[in-house]
Amino acid sequence: MVSLVVQVAVFAASVLGLALGARGLVDATVSLARRLGVSNVVVGLTVVAAGTSMPEIVVTADAAVVGLGDVAVGNVAGSSIFNLAIVLGVLATIRAVPVRRAFVRRDGVVLLAATGLFAAVVLDRVVTRVEGAILLVAFVAYTTYLLRGARAGTAAASTESRPAAAEGRSASTDGSSTSTADDPPVPVRVADPVGFGVRDAALLVGALAVVLVSGHFLVESAVAIAGVYGLSDALVGGTIVAAGTSAPEFAVSLVALARGRTGVSVGNVVGSNVFNVLAVAGVGALARPMTVTPAVVETVTWLVALVAVVVALMWSGRQVSRGEGVLFSLSEGVRWVLGILGVVG
Repeated sequence: MVSLVVQVAVFAASVLGLALGARGLVDATVSLARRLGVSNVVVGLTVVAAGTSMPEIVVTADAAVVGLGDVAVGNVAGSSIFNLAIVLGVLATIRAVPVRRAFVRRDGVVLLAATGLFAAVVLDRVVTRVEGAILLVAFVAYTTYLLRGARAGTAAASTESRPAAAEGRSASTDGSSTSTADDPPVPVRVADPVGFGVRDAALLVGALAVVLVSGHFLVESAVAIAGVYGLSDALVGGTIVAAGTSAPEFAVSLVALARGRTGVSVGNVVGSNVFNVLAVAGVGALARPMTVTPAVVETVTWLVALVAVVVALMWSGRQVSRGEGVLFSLSEGVRWVLGILGVVG
């Protein structure tokens, strides 16, 4: 009993460490990027997405290296499900989340394709290093496409900056411009290159160390807890571990909602899921080929179905309503119950 209490405490501390470490990574890298004069759009597409998904990378790679394929792949699929069902679901329950049609046509389709590719490599229950490399190449191609679009948007915005100012569009104190909910954000250069800050670099190294250590202990404590209750690695990876590694995405989305940036919440969820099924799964397979049980394949199938439903609803209604948010949240509760009962993975 004492051992179980200790393991639960270690798990809780590891989740907190992942959340704080990821936040520190985001803060440090954003600050360093701004010192180098990188635009807000580029920072958002790369730094923030990678920072909030760092727990998934660490936990998946750590589990893969020690031969826990069910935990590794289950974490990727379960975290992606958690992002859609709980993070997006809870946010939509609080406030309907609007979605721009252009976003659904581009990023929604990419999310469907990326999830389908991930499911295809898991279907035979072995994710090889070659398949991991394919997933990473797909992610690099998508990121390159986004960055090229961001540079094109920056160039267009610079030519229209004077007319926009004349129409009353104001700049905020940090150099970014304001826009309506339906308008795409105007990318601007946020700072001139001034070199790296020692404090930022120290924060970056320290935050990375916290994430690495927390991720390792999260896997160990979760497996120990599973052993006490007789739970499978697939169930633990797809539920408990997935919920823990999704803490940073939940925190970022809640902050965005509190600040009235509901569109950022959707972007964070979709971007994190694409990162999970391509980059995180790819890194895990490169670290060590991952073998999974049929239960994990069932979890991945659930993910594919959920992604299809979410994208279809976004496409048809241009928003995620409160009712839909409630249904998404309830679906995750149903999945956990069915998993504990052994009905699905």
